[in-house]
Amino acid sequence: MRDLTSDTITEAVISTMRDTKDPRVAEILESLVRHLHAFVRDVELTEEEWARGVDFLTRTGQMCTPTRQEFILLSDVLGVTMLVDSLSNRRPSQATQNSVLGPYFREDRPREADAADISGGLPGTPLFFEGRVVDREGAPVAGAAVDVWHSDSDGHYDVDVPGLDEPAMRALFRTDETGHFGFRSIRPSSYPIPGDGPVGELMSATSRSLMRPAHVHVMIETPGFQRVTTMLFPSDDPHLDTDPVFGVRQSLIERFDTYEADAGPCRGMTEVPYILLRRTFVLEPRVTD
Repeated sequence: MRDLTSDTITEAVISTMRDTKDPRVAEILESLVRHLHAFVRDVELTEEEWARGVDFLTRTGQMCTPTRQEFILLSDVLGVTMLVDSLSNRRPSQATQNSVLGPYFREDRPREADAADISGGLPGTPLFFEGRVVDREGAPVAGAAVDVWHSDSDGHYDVDVPGLDEPAMRALFRTDETGHFGFRSIRPSSYPIPGDGPVGELMSATSRSLMRPAHVHVMIETPGFQRVTTMLFPSDDPHLDTDPVFGVRQSLIERFDTYEADAGPCRGMTEVPYILLRRTFVLEPRVTD
């Protein structure tokens, strides 16, 4: 491998991987090298531009901590996270569609009973959530584990709310024999993704919005069915068409119906106007070999 040129170096690099034991690793690495080299040739990358790219990736790695993953954020804004999710979770249109997990899921969430108030006492418009989990034939799925989590009325998750020592706006529920689960909380708000790092620089350079539309995260797991990791978006959010992580699907947009305190299905349960959100989640059977 001497005197390599721009025309011969790609095959030379790939030849060094011929003894890779895992065929899937070999397939991925070969494709990566071919596409990466093709990109460099396509744009005729200069040494200065290459150095700037290396600096960008270096600073992206340096921003990563146990509580912040700048590389995942980079994957999000480049659409890679949603692309991988879409390829990994192909489902018929009647099944509930996936969306991105996001960085705010926590294993240390409280398990709550049906209709629990998970707001943590934080201020905001009351939100009553009524959910049901069914299979593709509409039969209830009992005993499913349902995780929910969302931001507060200022767009902050509990881990970012000053002075909040206990989990809030997140909980684990179990569906009853009718497939039902429900809770009370507060309406979430839209919020910006972090803009103080390299990804923020990228967003600024491309004149893209940092604002994520408001949403409620829902993750459902139960034996025999594919796990659903999704979120629900209010139809009146102004950021639906500019979500920086490309997580919005039309099928996940819902009306957040507002009622006066003395009207609607939850009348008398609050002294101020409230929102009622109802959603049926349809699970797809797990494919077994």
